[in-house]
Amino acid sequence: MKQHKPDYQHVVHPWPPLYDEHSKVLLLGSLPSPKSLSFGFYYGSPQNIFWQTLAKVLDQKEADKTIESRRNFALRNHIAIWQTLAEADIIGSQDATIKNPVANDFSNLLASSQIQTIFTEGKKSTELFNRLVAPAIGQEAIYLPSTSPANRATQAKPIFMARWSLVKQALEGQTLK
Repeated sequence: MKQHKPDYQHVVHPWPPLYDEHSKVLLLGSLPSPKSLSFGFYYGSPQNIFWQTLAKVLDQKEADKTIESRRNFALRNHIAIWQTLAEADIIGSQDATIKNPVANDFSNLLASSQIQTIFTEGKKSTELFNRLVAPAIGQEAIYLPSTSPANRATQAKPIFMARWSLVKQALEGQTLK
């Protein structure tokens, strides 16, 4: 029996960056997952622990599972959220399959905010940002382990929260080690 190979989909990132003039830290994924696209907002998959992790490292109550609540949570904490890529070909939400990536233009976002620290969530997002964007803006991103359900083994290890605690340190103006 012949196995069906998964098909690549061309994904165009549909949302503008979430930020305001007070944003200090930028958190980036690679591309929104199909579940996030269905939800209509960043990290919308119910299995993704992004919002739970962020609340935990900031010592706050997790935002309700609504777009408005999550948007307000991020902005209240001076966090900007976007994606490294404007578009790419990908199989499902498997970052390892990304082909033909086109990076977002970060110039307006960085010029109209107080963003000093850029974090990328997941190895592929970090690699893509540092290869496609960092040379143009003169700043590399700091790697954070993925909050995706595909990364459950790492999420159970102490290094997961240790890395994510860098977000709080950056928001507090501490030098990151």
